[in-house]
Amino acid sequence: MTGPGRPVALVTGASAGLGAEFARQLAALRYDIVAVARRRNRLEQLASELGDSHGVRVEVIAADLADIHAPRMIADQVAARGLEVDYLVNNAGSAGSELIEDRDWGAHASFLQLMMTSMAHLCHLFVPGMCERGHGRIINVASVAGRIAQARDTSYGPTKAYVVALSEALHLTCKHQGVNVCALCPGFTHTEFHEVADMLDLKAASPGFIWYDADVVVREGLAAVEKGKCVYVSGRIYRWIDPMLQSVFLRRLIQRLAAR
Repeated sequence: MTGPGRPVALVTGASAGLGAEFARQLAALRYDIVAVARRRNRLEQLASELGDSHGVRVEVIAADLADIHAPRMIADQVAARGLEVDYLVNNAGSAGSELIEDRDWGAHASFLQLMMTSMAHLCHLFVPGMCERGHGRIINVASVAGRIAQARDTSYGPTKAYVVALSEALHLTCKHQGVNVCALCPGFTHTEFHEVADMLDLKAASPGFIWYDADVVVREGLAAVEKGKCVYVSGRIYRWIDPMLQSVFLRRLIQRLAAR
């Protein structure tokens, strides 16, 4: 059960990183939380933390969104607990393998389910209720990697480009019904992501000024969706670079240089 009169936020990938930080900041805003991730023990630790620090209720749902049945199961559990979702944060994700070199199609299919299909499915399940009630917020976590094509990024970046396109279309469709949708596009962010993806060497070799803390990314994302921004690039340096990446002339120049 949730507190009397409090709105409910559902956060996927809530066991660590940006997801856990979204849950913390939304709890501080007096949202009750539905925390979704694979690791139940992590979710239960988060629930205890948020209950103690903010006095909100946290419902835990252990689910793997790479499973095609997970979104429907999540929606059924939310309904069974008598909840209506007012705020949806689609954050669950992982680094992708290389589409051409990795010959295990099953792994690619699971990745695409996690990164794109599950997000679309959760929007399909929860956005109509928000529109009927005349209020809702959706943050779909994308990435700066989805803003420009890169050689050898044939999985992660393309899925994030879909997240941006989906969010833009949903926002245009739903904004007149009181529902704001935002694709949040972080750059390099201090989370467990790079450790899990075996990318710590890349992190160590890159300059510190391109890295942002998770609390900054989340705070900017929450503010952006409230302002009705359908795409928001987090981090000052990335907001400076992004218009150049979106220039047709510069995109073609970058692609020619990469081809050489």
